[in-house]
Amino acid sequence: MRPPDDLPLPPPRPADSNKGTYGRVLIAAGSRGMSGAAVLSGLGALRGGAGLVELAVPEGILPIVAAAEPCWLTTPLPEDDEGRLAAAAGDALARRWEAASAVACGPGWGVTEATRGLARRLVESCPLPLVVDADGLNALVGQGDAWKRAPAPRIITPHPGEFARLCGIAVADVQADRAALAQRFAGEQGIVVVLKGHGTVVTDGESLWINPTGNPGMSTGGTGDVLTGLTAALLAQRMSPLDAAKLAVYLQGLAGDLAADELSQPGLIASDLPRFLGAAWKIVLGQA
Repeated sequence: MRPPDDLPLPPPRPADSNKGTYGRVLIAAGSRGMSGAAVLSGLGALRGGAGLVELAVPEGILPIVAAAEPCWLTTPLPEDDEGRLAAAAGDALARRWEAASAVACGPGWGVTEATRGLARRLVESCPLPLVVDADGLNALVGQGDAWKRAPAPRIITPHPGEFARLCGIAVADVQADRAALAQRFAGEQGIVVVLKGHGTVVTDGESLWINPTGNPGMSTGGTGDVLTGLTAALLAQRMSPLDAAKLAVYLQGLAGDLAADELSQPGLIASDLPRFLGAAWKIVLGQA
């Protein structure tokens, strides 16, 4: 597939660059039983070209996450008795984002009073571009005033169910008018919305872009986690929020198409996507 002419690209990679050139991504993800969400997000960020990736996870799952991939850093966060992030994790994250270029949060969190407060704190206080996904979004249901308090760009990446909960409407209503609802929500809240699904919608409330890549084989647990990390990696490389969201969605869908061509749609799983992101990058960069 030839990439569309309006597909944004990241800045060039100069010969004298180093890992600092490409930014540092901080991802707060995971809980007991959901360590895979952190791993998949981290793989998306690494394959997205970030110079450094740091996974901040509940301390109980840190050994699992650290053992999954040697290329990322790990940070333990306070957890509750169920292995989910505790309220004290907010202070630890605030210390860690001082060294970061972009932040992502939400995959695999679970929703508790602590994560509701943590999600709000990140949206309202983090001074860096932030991607919010999965339970980070679920934790913000009923806290819609947080978006307008944000000091830096925010990207949300809901599937239709999560977006319906944010809007207080039925999933069927979302699916009946995806583009218009996403565009209106983005404009009202001053954020970028990535409404996932067939023909993923990317909008900042003014511009509207429909992604042409992807296939039903990607309808499997964990694919959204990969997208979260990938989007954060592009933000860390100083792409604008809207451009980062467009490119991330296109690359992830293209990786899914390449994976399905080789493995079949039924045989595709989320961890295949990072493996095919390199080939997707080659197509996008005109190297294949």
